[in-house]
Amino acid sequence: MRVALAGKGGAGKTTISATLCRVLARGGFPVVAIDGDSNPNLALALGVDHQASAAAPYLPTSLVSRRLVGGPSLTAPVAEVVDRHGITGPDGVRLVLMGEPGHSSEGCLCSAHATVSALMGDLGGQPDTITLIDMEASPEHMSRGTTRHADLLVLVTEPYFRSLEAVRRIARLAEELPIPRVGVVANKVRDTTGAKAVVEFCERHGLEHLGEVPWSDDVVQADLAGIPLLDAAPDGPAVAAISRLAGTIGEAAHAHTIAAVAAQGG
Repeated sequence: MRVALAGKGGAGKTTISATLCRVLARGGFPVVAIDGDSNPNLALALGVDHQASAAAPYLPTSLVSRRLVGGPSLTAPVAEVVDRHGITGPDGVRLVLMGEPGHSSEGCLCSAHATVSALMGDLGGQPDTITLIDMEASPEHMSRGTTRHADLLVLVTEPYFRSLEAVRRIARLAEELPIPRVGVVANKVRDTTGAKAVVEFCERHGLEHLGEVPWSDDVVQADLAGIPLLDAAPDGPAVAAISRLAGTIGEAAHAHTIAAVAAQGG
């Protein structure tokens, strides 16, 4: 099952993505984490040490062929690509990184996006694996169709107007992609007023409300210390809320695997 997280900058996508990956891995799922941000931070949020993070390889654009039927596809088996170009983080999470700009004025990242799209597509052949991509704070992944292969798009929002507006725009673009399920997670919720605003927003725009993560000083302190939230406050309210979301994703992943096996005649 393939899950993509999107939303406005600063909404908390990377913290939630990293925590989800590790909670799901602890639950027994093979997890592939993709940092789909051209300014990558997922490695540090997962707890990969600075030296390993700095040395982590990027997905080379030579891995993708646009000539294959059905759009961009990998030129090598997906398991080989993840093994060769990924690094292993805490709890066994396998992390791969989209390319970032190497120099100023060198042009767009079109090929990097195509490579991630191809990887997402081919990972669909491993239904027992949960793939999670942490997207950059931009609708570019939607306009390029980078996440067209996602089975679930999680839109992370703060309970404020501008963050909700960003989610609305991304959700509108997602309607034009073959993503079967789109839901919203409210993050940094301080009170019932904020929580209610997000629920009403979801009802108004026909979006599934997947849950909420409360405001917690644990998140701020963990970030200041450079420690993953899951390690800094494993019993805190934020981790508890993200763990509930992981449970929802885990249930969907089980159902997805069963459906895939049935479709193959197994």
